[in-house]
Amino acid sequence: MTAVAQMEWRKLRSVRSTWWTMAVFAAGMIGLAILVMKSQHWSSMSASDKASFDGVSDSYSGLALGQLVAGILGVLVITTEFASGLIRATFAAVPSRPRVLAAKAGVLAAITLVAGEVLAFGAFWAGQAALQNPAPHTSLGQPGVLRAVLMAGAYPALVALIGLALGAIIRHTAGAICAVVGVLFVLPLVIVPLGDSAQHAVDKFLPMMMAENSMTAVKPVAHSLSAPVSFGLLCGYAAVALAAGAWALARRDA
Repeated sequence: MTAVAQMEWRKLRSVRSTWWTMAVFAAGMIGLAILVMKSQHWSSMSASDKASFDGVSDSYSGLALGQLVAGILGVLVITTEFASGLIRATFAAVPSRPRVLAAKAGVLAAITLVAGEVLAFGAFWAGQAALQNPAPHTSLGQPGVLRAVLMAGAYPALVALIGLALGAIIRHTAGAICAVVGVLFVLPLVIVPLGDSAQHAVDKFLPMMMAENSMTAVKPVAHSLSAPVSFGLLCGYAAVALAAGAWALARRDA
């Protein structure tokens, strides 16, 4: 398994798309944190806006772009090999296809988790530095803040694993990216016409809503699961998706 993981790490670090996606990830997280927090004018806010102001959650406005980039990277980790035919050489070297997917998942998770946590702390500090007085600033020692920051870094890694699994199932870059976009952004819109009761019942199980609730440190999102339950459910989504991807790889020709 160590040798397979080393092989996957060499492949991932040797293509420029990996570093381009990481650069977009960093620019989105840090850049949007500065822009959004810089635009917060405390003196012109209403009383209700001041009461619900969350300097942590607002610092992660760039996470919408970051999760998409992470999901795309997860897709590219496997679909580019199907497109180029390299996947046949990979399976010839490592006949156990689930082991290949496990190695890809391990390497991808390590990279996106490290990058996500570094950028999560960077976005938090950049946002607090950009926030102008007299708006209340936030520190990591305040209740719920460190948990929100850590969750903001872990969430893109889970989305990347879901993207990897969708890439293993669909095997086409465009189709798998469309599936990632559908899961993250389209599903919340599809249930809007169903009414408030159905929306509240379904929303709390969707990745975007679970991430939003996990990254607030002031006012929890209404009709949502708790942060620990949301995180556990997201991990379950990634595990189930990877299991389906391993099943698809093992039963279909390369």
